Amino acid sequence: MMTYSDSESSHGGGKEYKVFRQFSRDRLLHEMLGESTSGEGSKSSWKVLIMDKVTVKVMSHSCKMADITDQGVSLVEDIFRRRQPLPSMDVIYFIQPTKENIVMFLSDMSGREPLYKKAFVFFSSPVSKDFINNIKSDISVLPRIGALREVKFLLILLLATFFTQDYSFFGFPYNFLFDNMQMNLEYFPVDSQAFITDHDSALVELYSEEAENSPYFEICLYTMASRLATVFASMKEFPYVRYRAPREQDGSPAATRSLIPFKLAEILWKCLEKYKSIPNYPQTETCDLLILDRSVDQIAPVIHEWTYDAMCHDLLNMDGNKYVVELPGKHGGPPVEKEVILDDNDPVWLELRHAHIADASERLHDKMTTFKSKNKAANINRDGELSTRELQKIVQALPQYNETVEKLTLHVEIAGTINECIRDMRLRDLGQLEQDLVFGDAAAKDVINLLRSLQDASTENKLRLLMIYAIVYPEKFEGDKATKLMQLAKLTPEDMKAINNMKYLGGSPQSKKSSSGFSLKFDGGQKTKHAARKDRTGEEEETWQLFRFYPMLEELLENLNKGQLPKDEYACMNEPAKDSKSQRSTNSTAPNGRRPAHSMRSRRTPAWARGHCSDDGYSSDSVLKNVVPDFRRMGQRIFVFIIGGATRSELRACHKLTAKLRREVILGSTSFEDPPQYISKLQLLSEKDILKTPPKPHNWS
Repeated sequence: MMTYSDSESSHGGGKEYKVFRQFSRDRLLHEMLGESTSGEGSKSSWKVLIMDKVTVKVMSHSCKMADITDQGVSLVEDIFRRRQPLPSMDVIYFIQPTKENIVMFLSDMSGREPLYKKAFVFFSSPVSKDFINNIKSDISVLPRIGALREVKFLLILLLATFFTQDYSFFGFPYNFLFDNMQMNLEYFPVDSQAFITDHDSALVELYSEEAENSPYFEICLYTMASRLATVFASMKEFPYVRYRAPREQDGSPAATRSLIPFKLAEILWKCLEKYKSIPNYPQTETCDLLILDRSVDQIAPVIHEWTYDAMCHDLLNMDGNKYVVELPGKHGGPPVEKEVILDDNDPVWLELRHAHIADASERLHDKMTTFKSKNKAANINRDGELSTRELQKIVQALPQYNETVEKLTLHVEIAGTINECIRDMRLRDLGQLEQDLVFGDAAAKDVINLLRSLQDASTENKLRLLMIYAIVYPEKFEGDKATKLMQLAKLTPEDMKAINNMKYLGGSPQSKKSSSGFSLKFDGGQKTKHAARKDRTGEEEETWQLFRFYPMLEELLENLNKGQLPKDEYACMNEPAKDSKSQRSTNSTAPNGRRPAHSMRSRRTPAWARGHCSDDGYSSDSVLKNVVPDFRRMGQRIFVFIIGGATRSELRACHKLTAKLRREVILGSTSFEDPPQYISKLQLLSEKDILKTPPKPHNWS
């Protein structure tokens, strides 16, 4: 069994530091698939892998099919589908510990003719004693379980079964014997430093008008906490659990909603206390966790974020990380459609995703020009005769040439499509006003003027602008004022639900004289300047205009790292001593090795894209450079979990702070939200009877 020292390099020790997603991948491939063998054959013997709907998602978020095949898996099956008996092959079950799954497993492996030779069982989350008792009570199944890798444990298990049917007879509690069955891995990595718990409807289930009266409310919280806990159990991390403290204490629905981060922290803490019995699980704190909800920053999900990553998900018709791009046909033929995946396996995407779209476009052009000018296959002297040696060099260069040109062409086409959208939708003017509002440099007249000049703007873009205006100036978005703005923007009452329903996430009212019922105070506002953010120009390197905006998460994590989060706003379940807190902060704030800013002098860079401050710093003369932070001598990890959906800007902030703070910052959430999805969910918060009676969760005890 993987020990703590095996799995976790000592944050600065000599062993290789594994980033979050690599950690999950290695556990699945090597600890589960690679170690599962009956011992009668070689480890290269073919095996069957059986999963349920949830564990299929867990596996697909971390591993490719080729990775699974390399570990000797020849067939992947759904546990609830009719399957062909393969009595000569071993089987691996990676399943949730549900009653239905246990019944199916016992049905497969019991009786005289089981479906498979030997079964290796791994549960994605803790399995209850009742389910373990169900397994141990089936005498025909026990000898066929191969998850107990030590032969002596298997002999003890068999003897206990046949003579006493009681594991305690030999001094071994049955939970210890079944420890190896628990993978405790029921989260879904979506980035090298991010994961989700796959609760896409959490915003509606927890924050809608009558959510607290729905059975979904507690089930969502319990399942979320259980999956979040498996992150720490899997990585052998024990966190300081901080959470956003309740803003109201009057027992109202608003107070109930403000209690949600605390409730999640409370349930999570109980899960972590149980995990302390896991072998080699740390008994003292090893990292920081901050639990927030979407109310902490309502601007981030709707403002136009100008990075390549955010623009792709905002402006293009993407399905998750998949996109169908139309590429020019070869030899002048018709255009061809190609489905591409924009993820960590694409080195161009990895390098440019957090760059400003103008910066990304410029650098793509430079890379394509540089590559073609230097590559032998692109510079054939077709008029003269070629020597055999020259031909040989050209042939050797062609595979790399074709692959690189195809990758660069793909991103040039995507960036070109985004720039067309920016021009056609006049997003430069809109984006400038959005950021001016956030930083207190614009007011009502600027909004009115833009709405008059952008009569043909999309409903979504006008709605996003008014949402930002309502957050920054809540007292000016009430009664007749709101109605006039709605009419000017040509929005319907149905559209306006997205704005009105922000009250379900908001804090304390700013105006006691509110007649419309909508009033929202955004944390961080200034008295001298009506702004939702402090301008940080001068604190970073100079860079692109429309890059001023930063999510509130960035400031919170910097304060957490310094030990300066206000305790009345961000409480802790296990408050550390002052000395340990300051020591942790000191150890984790090594020099950040900040890279020089990328040059902005190219004449291809549009004027609107030049200006203020950026932290991208990813610049390279290489064509397909895989840019990753240097994880050597890292401090303790920081985990942050956002209830109600995380954004692309918050993911970018976590990557940035990892390099700046020298601590791996891992972002978790119920889901990742793009602006259209988030607005649609906001509009549902005031709907009646939207939540139906759900089934009872499997892991309640």
